Amino acid sequence: MVEWFDWFVYASFATYFAGSFFPEGNDTAKLMNTAGIFAVGFFMRPVGGWLLGRVGDRKGRKAALTLTVTLMSASAVLIAVAPTYAVAGYGGVAVLLVARLLQGLSVGGEYAASATYLTEASAPGRRGFASSFQYVSMTAGQILGLGLQIVLQRTLTSDELHSWGWRIPFVVGALGAAVIFYLRRNMLETEAYEESGTAREERGTIKALLRHKREAFLVIALTMGGTVAYYTYTTYLTKYLSNTAGLPKQTATLVSFCALIVFACLQPLAGALSDRIGRRPLLITFAVGSTFLTVPIMTLLRQAGSFWPALGLSLLALVVITGYTSINACVKAELFPTGVRSLGVALPYAIANALFGGTAEYVALWFKKGGIESGFYWYVAGCAAVSLVVYLTMRETRDIDLKRVGEEARPALDDHAGPKDGVPAS
Repeated sequence: MVEWFDWFVYASFATYFAGSFFPEGNDTAKLMNTAGIFAVGFFMRPVGGWLLGRVGDRKGRKAALTLTVTLMSASAVLIAVAPTYAVAGYGGVAVLLVARLLQGLSVGGEYAASATYLTEASAPGRRGFASSFQYVSMTAGQILGLGLQIVLQRTLTSDELHSWGWRIPFVVGALGAAVIFYLRRNMLETEAYEESGTAREERGTIKALLRHKREAFLVIALTMGGTVAYYTYTTYLTKYLSNTAGLPKQTATLVSFCALIVFACLQPLAGALSDRIGRRPLLITFAVGSTFLTVPIMTLLRQAGSFWPALGLSLLALVVITGYTSINACVKAELFPTGVRSLGVALPYAIANALFGGTAEYVALWFKKGGIESGFYWYVAGCAAVSLVVYLTMRETRDIDLKRVGEEARPALDDHAGPKDGVPAS
């Protein structure tokens, strides 16, 4: 929760600090500049995925999780003390950039380390349910950030928020990360990792990952549509409602806050459902819904003139996305053997996020600035359509034995092979 609080508050408070670092241009141009730095953090995620994924496979899941929160704490401190343009010119932008690079490194490893830990620590028939709590905690971090924003909007004036109030969430995030560092030092390692028979020199290496190239490609392809949709309806939604739909910032923030609370509650329900019916039905439902509903939902959201219509449409979008968010962590972890599981999830996922998730907000603002904002709606739908093809052709991963070493993930991708032990055909 604290990791993702720190990651998301940059985006949610960007409307308040954009003018402090980029004083020139209109509001959309300023947001594009801050969104560009937001995207830079995503391009560091593959580096973090490789570095911290390697740590997770060689030193353990606990070591990787401890390191990620250390990097996140340092980045939050940097943003909290970053000088404005009036004080240091573009020196403040340089500080923001360094902080986002550190955040990218941290989150690049955090996703895989937590996904792997939750999946490995769960009973075989409960992996979908247990791993769904990754997005519960991610969303809780965003809810906490939006909740703090709502409090600040009601206790500080607009001028105070724009001048110094935006620094408060980063101070809170830095303090929270310090607490989490202490908690993670006392975590237990997972049995799957402890019992892995993989030679230590083979753990977490690119050489070992290359033996699972198809699985790595699958992670990229199945992430593509999900990450674009997720960041569109979470990170970008508040800006869209205020900058395009014309809702007051306070109303737009409240819409996102309420929608995300419902979204978080849906994750365990969908995760548990996947333990009963499999992962593919939920993934396919998400992709079909995103492919055909994105354009109508975004078009209607643009015309939503008040709280309730905006909330209803936002909830519809988030219900559709739940088919992806609730189970994507365990699906990816189920594809790889223990010795390369953390790196196998981290690096391909981070690459997909850098290419599609991190750029979603910037692409949206680029279309808006070009006067063809509806083009972004079709872009999101197109990414979902590509992932739909992958979901339709991949095999089920629900019953894979995580303690099998070497070939446990192969049947999930081999369309010509028959069912094997613990891997039902699609």
